[in-house]
Amino acid sequence: MMEYDGDAISNTESLDSKRSDDMSEEIKYYAGIGSRKTPSAIRGFMVELAKAMAEEGFVLRSGGAAGADKAFETGVDYWHYLNNDQNRTVPKQIFLAQDIKGDTTSMAAINLAMKYHPAWNRMQRFAQNLHARNAFQIMGRDMKSPVKAVICWTPDGCIDHQHRTIYTGGTGTAISIASEAKIPVLNLYYRQHIDKLCERFGITV
Repeated sequence: MMEYDGDAISNTESLDSKRSDDMSEEIKYYAGIGSRKTPSAIRGFMVELAKAMAEEGFVLRSGGAAGADKAFETGVDYWHYLNNDQNRTVPKQIFLAQDIKGDTTSMAAINLAMKYHPAWNRMQRFAQNLHARNAFQIMGRDMKSPVKAVICWTPDGCIDHQHRTIYTGGTGTAISIASEAKIPVLNLYYRQHIDKLCERFGITV
């Protein structure tokens, strides 16, 4: 794994609030996303991280794709299974292309994703919707409830809109939206970001 050598928006301060039984407390969302080609070791870490974050009351937002998305989702589902509480909703929100409809918030998501994609008009509608659903992952279905942080893996270690490359893939749209909104982005491509999350959530790797 390469050493981190950029100026990442990578602090974990936004993840520092502890779990509370006060149901009126603000819901803590995070985006757990990334490449379909995420290495198996990183996927394993994502599973453990998702379990630890669910234990502290964080709610996952993701996209249901193979690779990173499914690893995060697997961790949340496993945590829910271990807790054996069928009356509690699984702490996840999975946004798919078909969630982009003709309503106002869907149009807002499309407009936001379009802002950060250089070839929007050359894509088919389904591909556009895949990118637009990234806006829901970051800003919520209401487009008013942003995540506390983005945790991801991409082959190029992208952490902001300015350093996005062709190798960032579809995750780049979410990273662009988040970084431009000053939302912390932690890319597990970097060992330093893994170490920060291990320290924060008490994970040993």
